[in-house]
Amino acid sequence: MEYHIADRIAGVQGSMIRELFKLAADPNMIAFGGGNPSPDTFPTGEIARITADVLANNPASVLQYGLSEGYPPLRETMKRHLETVEHISFEKNELFIVSGGQQCADLITKVLVNEGDTVLVEEPSFVGCLNTFRSYGAKLCGIPMEPDGMNLEALEKALREQKKVRLLYIISSFQNPTGFTTSAEKRKKIYELAKKYDICIFEDNPYGEIRFAGEHIDPIKSFDTDGRVLYAGSFSKTMAPAFRLGFLAFDKALTARITVAKQCTDVHSTTLFQYICNEYMTKCDYKGHIERTCALYRHKCDLMLGEMEKKFHPDVRFNRPEGGLFVMAFLPEGMDSYPFVAEGIKRGVACVPGIAFAADEGGTHNGFRMNYSSPSDENIVRGIDILGGLTHEWMSR
Repeated sequence: MEYHIADRIAGVQGSMIRELFKLAADPNMIAFGGGNPSPDTFPTGEIARITADVLANNPASVLQYGLSEGYPPLRETMKRHLETVEHISFEKNELFIVSGGQQCADLITKVLVNEGDTVLVEEPSFVGCLNTFRSYGAKLCGIPMEPDGMNLEALEKALREQKKVRLLYIISSFQNPTGFTTSAEKRKKIYELAKKYDICIFEDNPYGEIRFAGEHIDPIKSFDTDGRVLYAGSFSKTMAPAFRLGFLAFDKALTARITVAKQCTDVHSTTLFQYICNEYMTKCDYKGHIERTCALYRHKCDLMLGEMEKKFHPDVRFNRPEGGLFVMAFLPEGMDSYPFVAEGIKRGVACVPGIAFAADEGGTHNGFRMNYSSPSDENIVRGIDILGGLTHEWMSR
């Protein structure tokens, strides 16, 4: 039969990054394109032990239906953790465990954004959330990124001129795809602007604990006094992506609405993996695990940046991330990175063109994102050597 595809999904394009995963499956391809954490960071021994113990001694507790709000012990553990690490108060806030950080975007959009509303996003930004906003019929407006966060003049202009602005989406630390971190000063000004124009902020912080340089900066949620910030995080980078677990902190006034929104989606997130996360965080060396993870990524990031400094053409600029999984390099203004990335793939190195992260999918972008967490050291050196040679060829054209 001929299917009538709903408008909400008909115009949403598949993720270019997911398509690159197919290329990365080629054993000869050097994969800088994905966002996978290193398997060396997975606490497999402890996961195996915790799983075996609960399945042998109390299997029904983790194999039966659970609460939509999440496994209660893990919710309490995460509240204490966020109070200590991120200085988020839960006197007026609630926390749910959800099915990956991506579900945070779905629930927030479902609850707060109507079709035709405007969502302001960093430009560039994480394509997974951009597509979620698109799937609900939202209009996207990109705010240009700077090394210390979004351009505040452009942000206020959009708040003043765009119609029906309901939400501002920001990845405040080690942003995907740029690796930029929004400064403490800009975080406060962004919050002040949100109050002035009475909009909500969706603060996404999936990489927050993966800081390996610089000083900690408290999230916007930590000084949210009127409940306008919804704060999202993930266990994918600190435990294992396949757990598909994240968490969402929000004002208690939204509890009933977000509960219903989650029940309409998946009823509840996987209890077994929630149990494992809670046991690991409370009974194992979680702090040491994070420190080891950060040390590994510091090494890989330093290696990639060092090779880029030696091999890339001097007209190609790039930042130095203080954490997270990504670095973005920028060809000179006016150049399109898409054909550059396509040529890199032909030569055996896959990265992601900046246009994949743009609010306006019909434009061009001079950046390309690279991931340093998952490639081996050898592949980082080989891949940057190939891309470095390509930058010199590109600049000479």
